[in-house]
Amino acid sequence: MLGLFERLALEAGREVMRVFKVGCAVDSKSDSSPVTEADRESETIILAGLRTAFPDIPCVAEEEVAAGIVPPDLDGAFFLIDPLDGTKEFVNRRTDFTVNIALIRHGVPEVGVVFAPCSGRFFSGRPGRAEAIEVDDDFRIVGRRRISVRTAVTPLAVVASRSHNTPETEAFIRDLGAAEIVSVGSSLKFCLLAAAEADIYPRFGRTMEWDTAAGDAVLRAAGGMTRTLDGEPLAYGKRKQSDDEDFANPHFIASGKAAEAA
Repeated sequence: MLGLFERLALEAGREVMRVFKVGCAVDSKSDSSPVTEADRESETIILAGLRTAFPDIPCVAEEEVAAGIVPPDLDGAFFLIDPLDGTKEFVNRRTDFTVNIALIRHGVPEVGVVFAPCSGRFFSGRPGRAEAIEVDDDFRIVGRRRISVRTAVTPLAVVASRSHNTPETEAFIRDLGAAEIVSVGSSLKFCLLAAAEADIYPRFGRTMEWDTAAGDAVLRAAGGMTRTLDGEPLAYGKRKQSDDEDFANPHFIASGKAAEAA
């Protein structure tokens, strides 16, 4: 399954870069968020591959959900897909947009890949093993190495959202004391923790499950964790929430080893 995720992410990433280079129109969804041809084409590639290989596992994909296409039953395993995480970065010609594919099992992100096609950064995770993958200019895998989270350093390296920062996030960072701030878009924030390049990622702004699942899977595979503000592991497949829409995440803090204690 992980091998399929990697192949589909590379194929989708190639298409995303084709659109990025030639340019495209930007449409607005009902929630006013942007969507492009790259989002749609990437999702088509990923869904076709997953549904061919695993026809019995439901898929929850960002653009299908926006169109009202949602599987009725998610009690066991399901796929979560964000075909282009960081559409704002994509539209603004920044480089840290990603393709994200994850397997959720009983609310836990177990397998995931995050591919940033513009920079070539590629990460994968499955229970007990996370990897950074090297990709050449032809979107072929040419190397891989195991990664794991680090014990928190002083000052803490904090990753924050480039496009969605909030006063709550800024206050949390101030309360940490002296901290190095690494601003990056999309799900790469989780991967920087997983690769021991940062220590903590506080998110006090809105996210959806497809925004976080793949990166969260990589982080957990590398020995980290994502927790809600009450200390519980962030869960997936949230539906019929009394205070928010389906698949919306609460605020959370993702971290490597001992970052919260630090």
